[in-house]
Amino acid sequence: MAPASFKSRLVSGEVLAGTFMKTPAVDVMEVLMLSGLDFVCIDQEHAPFDRCSLGNCLAVARAGGFPVLVRVASSAPEHILQALDAGAVGVVVPHVMTGTGAAKIAKAARFGHGGRGYAGSSRWAGYGTGSMAKLLSRSAAETVVIAQIEDPEAVDCADDIAATEGIDAVFLGPADLSVAYGKTSQDSAELRAAFETVGRAARTAGKGYMTFVADAAQAARVSAHGVSAFFIASEHAWILAGARAAVTGLKDMQEGE
Repeated sequence: MAPASFKSRLVSGEVLAGTFMKTPAVDVMEVLMLSGLDFVCIDQEHAPFDRCSLGNCLAVARAGGFPVLVRVASSAPEHILQALDAGAVGVVVPHVMTGTGAAKIAKAARFGHGGRGYAGSSRWAGYGTGSMAKLLSRSAAETVVIAQIEDPEAVDCADDIAATEGIDAVFLGPADLSVAYGKTSQDSAELRAAFETVGRAARTAGKGYMTFVADAAQAARVSAHGVSAFFIASEHAWILAGARAAVTGLKDMQEGE
C-alpha cells in the first residue's frame, strides 16, 4: 500500500491491519514492512523515539513506499510538524477531548494561515525537489489526522470530534478508556457502549474508525461496532509470543521424552 492511497482506503472502511512499533531501530521497521501489514504506527507517546531514530525509520519507510503513522507525544503543534516533516503519512494524536481540540490538531497538520509551517526542504517534501503547488496538493490528498478518543469526556463529544473538518479518522483507545472508567480490564459494559457511540459518530461523519486489539479474535469482536482499521499489538508483544511459544514447545518435547 503506497502512502498516497492510505487515506482513501482508511476512510472507505477497508479492513486494514497495522501495529505499534516500540523499538527505535531501522531493522525492526524493515522486518515489519515485510510482514504483510498495511501500515505501522511509530509510538512516540510510550516509546523512546527521538528525532534521529524517528527520521531514520521514516526514511526507510518512505524509500520503500510504505505508509507509517506516528503517534505523537502530545497535541503540541511542534510534535505534529516534526512527525510530518520527517516523512509520516499522518499522525495519531492522543487524548483529544473536544471538537475544539480536534480542530486545533487538524489545523496544526495542514498547511495554511496559522497551521503547519511550510518547508519544501524536509524529507516529506523531497528535499526541495517539489514545487509549492505540488506539495500543497499532495498534502491535502495524502496527510492523515487521527484523533484518539480515550477519555469519557471525549466519548461524550465523539460526534463533534468526528465531524471536525480535517479529522480523517477516530481511534478508540480501549486501555486508557477502561482505566478512566475505573476498570481493571477491557471487558466492561461501559467500554462496549463507548465503541458503539464512537462508531456511530464515525459513520455519521464519514470518517475512518480505528482501535487497538491484541489479536485477530479481538478484532473480529469489535468489528461489529464498525471498526475497520486495527493496530494489532506491537513488535514487543509478537517477540514475546513467539519466544514463549518456542520455549513452551521445547519444554513440552523434553517432558515427553
